[in-house]
Amino acid sequence: MLAPLLLLLLVFALVPPSFGAQLPNQNQAKEPPVATNGQPFPWDRMRLPKTVTPLHYDLSIHPNLTTLDFSGVVRIELDVHEDTSTVILHSKQLQISGALLMAPEGVKPLQVLEYPRFHQLALLSDSVLTEGRKYEVQLEFAANLSDSFHGFYKSSYRTSSGEVRVLASTQFEATFARGAFPCFDEPAFKANFTIQIVREPRHITISNMPKVKTVELPGGLLEDHFDTTVKMSTYLVAYIVSDFLSVSKTTKHGVEISVYAVPEKIDQTAFALDAAVKLLDFYDDYFDIPYPLPKQDLAAIPDFQSGAMENWGLTTYRETGLLFDPDRSSASDKLGITKVIAHELAHQWFGNLVTMEWWNDLWLNEGFAKFMEYISLDITYPELQVDDFFLGKCFEAMEVDSLSSSHPVSTPVENPTQIQEMFDDVSYDKGACILNMLRDFLTPEAFEIGIIRYLKRYSYQNTVNSHLWESLTNICESDDLVEGRMEHREFCSKRKLQSGTSKWHSGDELDVRAIMDTWTLQEGFPLVTVEVRGREVRLSQERFLKTDDPSLTEGFLWQIPLTYMTSASSTIHRFLLKTKTGVLYLPEEVDWVKFNVDMSGYYMVHYAGDGWNSIIKVLQHNHTALTSNDRASLIQNVFQLVSVGKVRLDTALELSLYLSRETEIMAVTQGFGELVPLYKLMEKRDMAALENQMKGYIVDLFRGLIDLQEWTDSGSVSERVLRSYLLLFACVRKYPPCLNKATQLFNQWKDSDGNMSLPVDITMAVFITGAQTAEGWDFLFEKYRHSMQMSVRSRMKTAMAWSPRKDKLQWMMEQSLHGEVMKTQDLPDVVVSISKNPHGYKLAWDFLRAHWHTMIKKFDLGSSTISYLVTGVTNQYSTTEMLDEIRSFFGSLTEETGSEMRCIQQTYETIDHNIRWMDKNLPLLQAWLNKRNHRVPHEDL
Repeated sequence: MLAPLLLLLLVFALVPPSFGAQLPNQNQAKEPPVATNGQPFPWDRMRLPKTVTPLHYDLSIHPNLTTLDFSGVVRIELDVHEDTSTVILHSKQLQISGALLMAPEGVKPLQVLEYPRFHQLALLSDSVLTEGRKYEVQLEFAANLSDSFHGFYKSSYRTSSGEVRVLASTQFEATFARGAFPCFDEPAFKANFTIQIVREPRHITISNMPKVKTVELPGGLLEDHFDTTVKMSTYLVAYIVSDFLSVSKTTKHGVEISVYAVPEKIDQTAFALDAAVKLLDFYDDYFDIPYPLPKQDLAAIPDFQSGAMENWGLTTYRETGLLFDPDRSSASDKLGITKVIAHELAHQWFGNLVTMEWWNDLWLNEGFAKFMEYISLDITYPELQVDDFFLGKCFEAMEVDSLSSSHPVSTPVENPTQIQEMFDDVSYDKGACILNMLRDFLTPEAFEIGIIRYLKRYSYQNTVNSHLWESLTNICESDDLVEGRMEHREFCSKRKLQSGTSKWHSGDELDVRAIMDTWTLQEGFPLVTVEVRGREVRLSQERFLKTDDPSLTEGFLWQIPLTYMTSASSTIHRFLLKTKTGVLYLPEEVDWVKFNVDMSGYYMVHYAGDGWNSIIKVLQHNHTALTSNDRASLIQNVFQLVSVGKVRLDTALELSLYLSRETEIMAVTQGFGELVPLYKLMEKRDMAALENQMKGYIVDLFRGLIDLQEWTDSGSVSERVLRSYLLLFACVRKYPPCLNKATQLFNQWKDSDGNMSLPVDITMAVFITGAQTAEGWDFLFEKYRHSMQMSVRSRMKTAMAWSPRKDKLQWMMEQSLHGEVMKTQDLPDVVVSISKNPHGYKLAWDFLRAHWHTMIKKFDLGSSTISYLVTGVTNQYSTTEMLDEIRSFFGSLTEETGSEMRCIQQTYETIDHNIRWMDKNLPLLQAWLNKRNHRVPHEDL
C-alpha cells in the first residue's frame, strides 16, 4: 500500500483543482485514465464530482421501430458550485455527435472526451464556468435500441394471427439511464425532466407525466410533448412507444389511473385498474401526503426482466404481474398481482419522493416497499390474508443471511455490478422483516407517526439510514404532530399520561438508531439460546452461521427485542437483550416457554436442555395453543438448528410428526420447505432406496390433509393456495388417488381440445400430470403457443419443464434462449424449473455453463436474475465431485464475466454445507425412518 500522504499527493496530482478534494475509493482508476482518443481523461473516480449539478433536462427522443435505433438531443441546465472548465457526466454506448455550451456570453462548442470503463463523458470548455451561475449544455446522441431488458430497449409480441409487433420501452434502474441519454446517472442528482418523443401515427407514447400537446412534423411523423416532471432521480425516468390500448379510472383524490396493455389483452386489465385506484387512495391517506402527479399509468410490457419498476407516474410490469383473467387466473395470481401493484405504488413515496442518497442504502427503498405491500393489503384487501405469507419472506432472507457471503442491509457499493447485487433478498426481505420487528417494538401507531415524519421531512430529497432512525425517535416530541392527524395526537396524549416506562425498557432513553444499527450495519442475524431452570430463564446470543469455522461467528452483538409467552399465560412479555447474555425471571414455573412470538423478530431461537422436548409435547397434544406463525417458526428453527449442529436430526423429525394434524398454510408449507430438500439432495446422489423412504414419509405425513382437498375453487385465498400446493405435491409424488383424478381430468380437458373449464386451483396438478407423456406434452405446448392468458401460459410452461423426456427439456431451454416461441424473459424460470426436475438437473447445469456469456449480457452481470439462475441450478448438489466441477467453471471466469459475484460464493458455501449435512445426518435419517417403519399415527386425526 502507498503511504497515506503519498496517496493524497497522487490524488491531487490526478484531479484538477476545480473538483476539490474527494477521498479515494476502491474504484479509483488504477492508472491515470485515458480517453478513447488517447487524451488524458480529467476524472479518475467512478462516482461523479459534485462541482456541477443538473437542475433541468430538456430531452427529445426519436426512436425508429423499423431500423431499431434512436437519436436524440438533451439540453441540461446546470448549477455550478465551484469554478470549473470541465463537466463530467454519464454516457454508455451512445454516439455523441455534437456538444454545445450555452453561457450568458453566447453559444460555444465543447470538446467531448469519453471514458467507457466508467461510462463517463468529460465536456471541456475553453472558458471557466463560474460558481453560482447557471449554464446549459446541449448534446446530440444516437444508439441502437438495446436487445437486453434495460436502457431503452426493444420488445415485441405476437398477435393471435401470428403477426409480430415491435415496441420500445425503458428500464433505467439502477445505472441504465446513461444508455438512453447523457445524464448525471446517480440517485442524488435529482432534477426536473421535460420530454418530447417523435413517433409514427400508428403508435402512442407515454411517459412519466401527462401529454400536453402533439405537433405534426414533416414526413407524416408526430411529436408528443409531455409536461415537466417533479424533481426526481434519473433512474425513475420512463417512456414507451407502442400500440398499447388503455383503460382508465379516477381516484377519490382526483388522480387519473390508466392500465396499458397490448390490444388483445386489454380485457385482462380490470382487476389491476381497480387495485391501483384503491391502493393509491390508501397510500395517499396513510402517508398523509398527496400523490404529487396528476396521473399514474401501469403498463404491461411483453418483455420484462424483473417483476415491475416504480418509474414515477409510469410503473411498468411483466404481463404476468399485471394481467388477470377472473375465469382463468388463480388465487395465488390475484395475491401476486395485488402485492406487486402495492409494492410499486408504495415506491411513489418510498423511493421516488424520498430517495436513498446512494445505492448502499437501497433497502430504504426496497425494504419499505416490500413491507408496505403487507401493511396496505392487510387493510385494503383483508380477504387476501397476506399475513399468512409474510413470514415466508423472513425465512427466505435468513437462507442467504446465514451464509458468511451475506452482506449488511446497508453496505458500501461502487460499481454497477455491485449495485445490481444489492437487489437481493437481504435488501428486500430482510429489510421488510427488520421494519416489521421495529413496528412491533415501537407499536404500530408510533411507527406510523415516525415514517410520516420521515417522508414529510425529506420530500424531494435524498436520505441515509440515520435520517430514518432520527425520524422514529421521540415521535411525540415533534412539531410535525401539530399538523398531523388527530389519531396521532390522541395516541401521543395517551402515551404521556401513562407511566414513564415503555413496555420494552425502563430508566434509559430508547435509542432507535443504536438498536437498528446492529441490524443494518452488520450482516447475519442472532441465534438466541434459551435455557429454563425453574423460574429462571438464561439467555445468550450468537450469530447464526452455517459454517465449520466458529471464528466467523465472533464479534457480533445485536440489540434484540425479545418477546415470549408461556404455558401459564398468553400475555406477550417483552425484554430488550442488549448484551451477550441475560437472565429474566418468570412469576411461576411453567411447562413451556415460546420466544419470538409470531416470529415478529428477525432471529432464531434454540431451546437448550429439555426445551425442545417441551415444545414437541405441546405440538403433539395441543398444537393450537401456539399460533400458526409460531408453529411455522418452530419448524423452521428446529431444522435450521440441525444444520449448525445445535439439535439432532431425530429431534427435528420427531417435531415434524405433529404435522399430520396441521391445516394452516404457513406451517404446512414450512414443513414441506424443510422436508422436501432432504430428498432433493438424495436425488442427485443416486440413493433411490432412502430417497423413496423419505418421499413416502412426507406423503404419509400429509396424506390426511391431501385427502381432504376438493378439486374445486372453493374456500379462502389461503385455503385455495394451499390446495394448489398439496395437490401438485401429491401428483408429482404419484400418490394414486391424486394421480388418477388428475389423469382423468387431463384426458377430459384434452378430449375437449382444451375448451373444458378446469377449476383454476387444480390446473397445475392436472397439467404436470398430463406433461408426463409425450402426447400430453405436445398438446400442452400447442395450447401454450396460442393462449393469450398470461397466468395459464405460466402454469403450462412450468408443467412442461417437469417432463421426463430430456429432449423436450433441452428444447425448452434452447427455445427460451432464442426467444421466438418462448420468451427469453422466461429463460431463468425454465432453466431453474428443469434443474429441480430429477430428469433435468444436469441438463440445466450444462446449459448454464454453455450459454453463460450470452446470459450475463442479456440479463446483466450482478442482477438478481443471474443470481437466481446460479443458486437455483446449483443449490441441491451435495458431492465433492460436483463442487469441484462448479468451482472449476466459475473459477475460470474473469471479473468482467462474473468471477467476483456474491452468488458464486453463496453457491460454494451452500454445496459445502450440503456435503457436511449429508455426511453427518444420513445415518441418523436412515435409522429414524427405519424405526418409524413408514408409519405416521393417524388415530389422533
